[in-house]
Amino acid sequence: MSAETPYRLELIGISKSYARDGKPFQVLDNVSIRVREGEFVTLLGPSGSGKSTLFRLTGGVELPDAGEVRIGGKPATGERGLIGYMPQQASLFPWMTVAGNIAAALEIAGVPRREALASAKEWLARIGLDAVAGEHPGVLSGGMQQRVSFLRALLMPRDVMCLDEPFAALDALTRTEMQQWLLRQWEERRRSVLFVTHSIEEALTLSDRIYVLSAAPARVLREIAVPFERPRRADVWMDPQFAELKRDILGLLRRGDSDAV
Repeated sequence: MSAETPYRLELIGISKSYARDGKPFQVLDNVSIRVREGEFVTLLGPSGSGKSTLFRLTGGVELPDAGEVRIGGKPATGERGLIGYMPQQASLFPWMTVAGNIAAALEIAGVPRREALASAKEWLARIGLDAVAGEHPGVLSGGMQQRVSFLRALLMPRDVMCLDEPFAALDALTRTEMQQWLLRQWEERRRSVLFVTHSIEEALTLSDRIYVLSAAPARVLREIAVPFERPRRADVWMDPQFAELKRDILGLLRRGDSDAV
């Protein structure tokens, strides 16, 4: 990716505090994050390090105390509806069918109903879920629900996707399978992704770059370019450099957490 490639998403000098027990508690301290066109960038840090707060600021749900959000090179601080979002839980509408859930998201984005439903069924077939298109989410496994949730975010006509620990609630085997599945779908369309996790292995498996955050008040400890080629191998974790990077990041997180105390 060339140095001239424009950034799809920029979080510039972001600071944010909340009230806790009647006193200000700083969550983010001058954090800057950038995601290029078609890049998969991960925020990695301990629980409570402000990763999800950054997503709320990116989506315009909250305003920063200081700093600026830019999407596609344009000011977007406080602007809603500019990103695709996948939360930790699938959050599908239980009264709608699987196809209806996906179509509803597309309709909200302005796609005509008939076109939205046709697109939903076409994509469900492409990912092997056409057999459950008419089912309700409650009958699906956790992994299947997450596939539907990711597909809904993927099909939203937005340049940036924010994925907030989408596999955290899954068992280890299903989580590994979902990581590989996500990579295959993402490779097809190469949307700009900002991904949140507290798993070092997940960050190294999925990302082009990783921003390692300290404990609150979060700051960027290091920006890491992940050296593994794409398409990413399913057994990339066996690469000796994978283990080396994991040790380095773990040490960085431990030192960062200690410094923040």
